[in-house]
Amino acid sequence: MWTIPNIITLIRVLLIPIFVAVYFLDWKWAHQAAAFIFWFAAITDWFDGYLARKLEQSTAFGAFLDPVADKLIVATALLLITDTYATAWITVPAILLLAREVYISALREWMGQKGLQDTVKVSFMGKAKTMAQMLALIGLLSEMQYFMGIPIYWVTLGYILLYFAAVLSLWSMVTYTIAAWPSLSKSESKQA
Repeated sequence: MWTIPNIITLIRVLLIPIFVAVYFLDWKWAHQAAAFIFWFAAITDWFDGYLARKLEQSTAFGAFLDPVADKLIVATALLLITDTYATAWITVPAILLLAREVYISALREWMGQKGLQDTVKVSFMGKAKTMAQMLALIGLLSEMQYFMGIPIYWVTLGYILLYFAAVLSLWSMVTYTIAAWPSLSKSESKQA
């Protein structure tokens, strides 16, 4: 259980309260520091998966904890940006992203119980959604449009990528549902 990838994943979980505490510090660069912590957590997500494969240290515990850690830190970041921006332009895509995560997690759990987890395994579209979502959250958490007087437009890019992630999120949700539908409809007909 205490493999290097699992320890890195646990560190990502432990970073969540630190991330939130830093975000709410009464300090000029608090949001930028919190965005950096979120970025670091996002990098560890890639790194722990890479190490699990490279070191052949994949475990059942890691397979369970890794997606949980991802969802916890992303949900936390989404809640923080909805509080900070307090606008429907952020809240609506944030709710869509959260709802999709809950739905897909439940669908994967259900398909896993049926022994059909490969039907809804992570696709390229899901990975693209995750990348867009992470970059959007870093930009929005940082609240940086300018750095030392130079326009960098991170918040603007964050808005664009948040909407892109929301569209990919809905698209992948429909794709996963269609892939799982034969099993879902078969189960319904047996219960009827």
